[in-house]
Amino acid sequence: MALVASDLTPAAHTPAPEFLSRIADDLARGPLNLPCFPDIVPRVRAAINNPSSTPDDLVRIAGTEPRLAARLTQTANSAIFNPSGKPLTNLRQAVTRLGHHLVQSVTMVFAIQQMKAEASLRPVAKPLSNLWEKSIAVASICQVLANQLKVPPDKVFLTGLLHGIGHFYIMVRAAEPSSGLEYRDLSAEMLAERHPGLGRIVLEKWNFEPVVFDAIGRQHDYRRSSNRAADITDVVIAGVVLAEALLESNGDLTRCAGVTAFERLGLGPRDLSATLKHTEYRLVTLRETLGC
Repeated sequence: MALVASDLTPAAHTPAPEFLSRIADDLARGPLNLPCFPDIVPRVRAAINNPSSTPDDLVRIAGTEPRLAARLTQTANSAIFNPSGKPLTNLRQAVTRLGHHLVQSVTMVFAIQQMKAEASLRPVAKPLSNLWEKSIAVASICQVLANQLKVPPDKVFLTGLLHGIGHFYIMVRAAEPSSGLEYRDLSAEMLAERHPGLGRIVLEKWNFEPVVFDAIGRQHDYRRSSNRAADITDVVIAGVVLAEALLESNGDLTRCAGVTAFERLGLGPRDLSATLKHTEYRLVTLRETLGC
């Protein structure tokens, strides 16, 4: 039977590699295209990037979303992020206690939770939930490993949380009617190869600092070597590998072999096992705190 013009669907002309190349070009050349993404995230980013902004500006922005305001206050009072146990009752105190990085983390969690209800994203609801579960695990592990670097754990937590933002971007674009394919048409190998670079560009467009988007872009550089001391990139690489071991392999550390980040961080097998056990215990409380 001969095909007529109307039978030639976009899928016939847009195989997975072409789709990924096209959305990468779109992202590199134009504005960030995430039409269903809540604008609260870029608004918070803009306020943080503005040198003349004050905590009151963040309070005002967060206050426009009552559920976000409540989540920020709950997080600031949680045992994980408030080990002193000193209670607070208002949003300004919460924003001040959490600081910029955790405010952004809680805002991102809030935005993703909102997007899970989007009708347009129902075709990717399951992989989106899986990705978010992994993102929380990576963030938690990165926060623990940050102690190895003596760097602010809140910044490392945020970086780990954002490790899959490029993967998320692919999901959203694949769910568009004009994508010409379904998300399931994209292999795991192809996604792993492409999403770190896309994530780097997304974070550049959101004006994150280079140390953050560099870490996201190099998260799969398992043989990374450097004459410099271990850094946030090493933590993110280690966090992603350990999260995969925890969520996909029941804690089997086989995949950690040969990953230079662990050596650079001074972590042996016992350290890695202890980190996984601590993370597994901590994730329950962390999910409750963040509402995910």
